Amino acid sequence: MSTKNEHWDLVIEPSQSPFRLNLRDVWHYRDLLYLLVRRDFVSFYKQTILGPAWFFLQPLITTITFTFIFGRLAKIDTGDTIPQPLFYMAGIVTWNYFAECLTKTSTVFKDNAGIFGKVYFPRLIMPLSIVLSNLLKFGVQLLLFFIMLAYYIIARDYHPGISAHILLFPLMVAIMAGLGLGLGMIISAATTKYRDLAFLITFGVQLFMYATPVIYPLSTLPEAARGIMQWNPMAPVIEGIRYGFFGEGLFSWSYLTYSMGITTIILLFGMVIFNRVEKKFVDTV
Repeated sequence: MSTKNEHWDLVIEPSQSPFRLNLRDVWHYRDLLYLLVRRDFVSFYKQTILGPAWFFLQPLITTITFTFIFGRLAKIDTGDTIPQPLFYMAGIVTWNYFAECLTKTSTVFKDNAGIFGKVYFPRLIMPLSIVLSNLLKFGVQLLLFFIMLAYYIIARDYHPGISAHILLFPLMVAIMAGLGLGLGMIISAATTKYRDLAFLITFGVQLFMYATPVIYPLSTLPEAARGIMQWNPMAPVIEGIRYGFFGEGLFSWSYLTYSMGITTIILLFGMVIFNRVEKKFVDTV
């Protein structure tokens, strides 16, 4: 039978170039992206006793623990005027979003091997759905931070020095999302051959937190250590968010620009590696 005049709505062909990211296909499958985001957000705590309350309990319990251990026992200085619970809550909520994006994206090939081997859709949708579903969780936890901030303003007569840099908050969230997504895709591509990375990533992220100003401000570090720490692309983000909300911290346009540049490079490299590995990962997973 002749097929010269046949017209197909969709033609699936192998792509030889790893630099072809198929972003148009991701847009065409946006309904699937929405369903995956909804599934991740709704079902994560569906069979738990406390349900969505864990969105609030996790950062709240961590804040109480950090305040007691690092604030009361270790007596780590968190600044002149910022209440310790607010200081830790801002760092924890911010760090949790980045850490969740990184750890969950880093196992996306291993966790979804069964689906990837049976159904066609742009594979990039999976890590994107993780970042977006965690963004919803981040929004819920951010609400808890605002409630705590309102409590200190009303009940404790706290006057935060809110800066105009708070307008950079969406940009800083985008940097966290891009950095977590890019690093996660690079690690996910590596875990198709080296399963050990999947076990090391959670431990590594916890260690990385201590190299980031989550439990201490950069201003308390010696000048030499401070200079080294600011090369951590997450450090300018967390310091910048605190500076925007509290008016305290070390904010630098040069280090924020550096963070944006590193994030862009890592994200593009991660997408290229992810695109290259997705074509043959089924043979190794």
